[in-house]
Amino acid sequence: MKKFSQTKEDQFVGMKAYLGQGITLPKDAQRAVGVALKAITQGVALKAITQGVALKAITQGVALKAITQGVALKAITQGVALKAITQGVALKAITQGVALKAIAITLTQFSPALVSTFLLLFAHSSDAAQKNNQQVIKKVKSFSPLTELPQTVVEKISISQLPSPSLEIEGMASPIPENSRNSTQSNLVSDARQVLEQIRLYNGSSSSNSLNQITNVSQLQDVSPGDWAYEALRSLVERYGCIAGYPNGTYQGNRPLSRYEFAAGLNACLQQIERLIAGNTESFSGNDLETLKRLTQEFETELTTLGARVDNLEGRVAFLEDHQFSTTTKLKGQVVFNIAGAFGDEKAFEGEDDLETSDLDDNIVFNNRVRLAFVTSFTGKDQLTTRLEAGNFDNFAQAATGTDMARLGYEASGGNDVKLERLHYQFPVGDKLRFHLGAFGITFDDIANPINPFFEGNGNGALTRFGQRNPALYRSGEQAVGANIQLSDSISLDVAYLSGDAASPEDKDGLFNGDYNAAAQINFALGENLDLALTYARYFAPGEDVNLSGNTGSALAKTPFGAVATSANRFGAQASWRINSNLNLAGWVGYIDASAESGAREGDHAEIWNWAMNLAILDLGKEGSVLGLIVGMPPKATNVDGGPEDEDTSWLVEAHYRYPITDNIQITPGAYVIFNPNHSDRNDPIYVGVLRTTFSF
Repeated sequence: MKKFSQTKEDQFVGMKAYLGQGITLPKDAQRAVGVALKAITQGVALKAITQGVALKAITQGVALKAITQGVALKAITQGVALKAITQGVALKAITQGVALKAIAITLTQFSPALVSTFLLLFAHSSDAAQKNNQQVIKKVKSFSPLTELPQTVVEKISISQLPSPSLEIEGMASPIPENSRNSTQSNLVSDARQVLEQIRLYNGSSSSNSLNQITNVSQLQDVSPGDWAYEALRSLVERYGCIAGYPNGTYQGNRPLSRYEFAAGLNACLQQIERLIAGNTESFSGNDLETLKRLTQEFETELTTLGARVDNLEGRVAFLEDHQFSTTTKLKGQVVFNIAGAFGDEKAFEGEDDLETSDLDDNIVFNNRVRLAFVTSFTGKDQLTTRLEAGNFDNFAQAATGTDMARLGYEASGGNDVKLERLHYQFPVGDKLRFHLGAFGITFDDIANPINPFFEGNGNGALTRFGQRNPALYRSGEQAVGANIQLSDSISLDVAYLSGDAASPEDKDGLFNGDYNAAAQINFALGENLDLALTYARYFAPGEDVNLSGNTGSALAKTPFGAVATSANRFGAQASWRINSNLNLAGWVGYIDASAESGAREGDHAEIWNWAMNLAILDLGKEGSVLGLIVGMPPKATNVDGGPEDEDTSWLVEAHYRYPITDNIQITPGAYVIFNPNHSDRNDPIYVGVLRTTFSF
């Protein structure tokens, strides 16, 4: 066997030679060779791995750097492009339709003011006087839409919530309540007319007396020179005549609009520009005409649909008008279901000498009252109210409790026979004067405000008759003539002449010879939360018609001198204070100075007082609910010359909770108690429990 060379290189070569020749080495040599080969192999592999990792790191680094550079480059590119757009370089491109497809975005996200700016940009590209374009571009260059445009947040709202142009339908009254034989038909008519009016506002074909196409931007009340889109609106209005206002003289630039509204406005501007082109074609380039063509094609579907919708809506409106209850009259109704019962030991008695007593009628009763009001307008500003009533109440006064103080505020007797309950016509003369003519069923509170906002309502106010309004002032009358006069923003005057016998031609009756009540009330609005009213009335009634208490107090307060002609000076002060959004405090005081005008007691005087305070706690448990607390002294006769007077004092305390089940159904559980009924401490307290349900439509 040959020996290995002494150098490592010779040993390696020699070893390869031996292996290549198939020479078998000793085991020790083989082991040594195997170890050497393994070490070499692992070293080579490790080096390869190391190089691979390094290469991968380099590759990733290069890629990351490329991405970073790409992002930076993209950001720079976008910044440059954005700056170019801001400075107006891309103005012409935008105008000529490069950004046309952006118009297809749902336009409810944009306001009319923003769309007006777009229309202005488009219109200027096609204006016959293109020499002014350089001035516009110069202005746009100094305007940054990213920093100067107002930021608008569009809430998620339904189409029914979006405001629409107000509409006066010929012959329809604005104050008419929303009721008719078929409320659905009326709503459809209203909705259809509003859509038609929106379209007509832009097409210039509205037949109403509303503000349509305007000629000067100053006609828009809510647009001022400081608005960011003022110049755009001014140019579109004064130079192109393709922007319409709303009937109330506003533009409502922040209101969202639909694609149909935008298409109608765009169509008006396109038609105007086409007329300009026809008049001076040489001043328009081919690009301008191509832009017009593309815009027309882009909104072709909307414009076609718009025409179809107009035809369809006109047909529907015509059908509904032919089949609706009335074009001038709407129906308003109220139905009251009442479950009540009076409790106590004995009925109240009158005077010291009347010692006969009887048990109080404490049966639980179930009553109803129905009112149907036909509200008519002939000019849109006047109102004729014809109200029918039927009910089956037997009041809790003398028959059941022995006192008028226990009467409910919404009683209606008659065995459910239908009768005329009110006939009242009112109309304005100018902006500050309104006249009233009441042929039947009118009291002073129908003309003047009793300043008792949460308890005055009949059927949805106080449970008691006394708790609704000051009985010294507002309970007299049947026929009336009156007026409301606005003296200033915070002061107004209400005047009325009321009579109870104006329909009778008999002696000592008629409009001026029977009973009357001539009243005047001055109202003060002391800020937003405090209202005050001072009232005076001169009263006279022949003996059979005397009623100074309005059936809310003692018998002496009603007729202090008996059945003789009586005159009186009536005074009252009413106030209401809205403490906060959930609390309202109100009340009144009434004083009557009465005089006997005939009989043995002619010339005698009597004083009659009453007062009340109430607290309304609003939205307790549910929005629209009212927890009511009322305390007061019903009318009491004092200082009566030549006759008896009320020596003790009655107190009426009422508590109820009005809870709205729906917008049209309200349930009111409550109770009231009368201490010392008829102003006599010998009378036991009388308690009345009530569950009232009111349906309104």
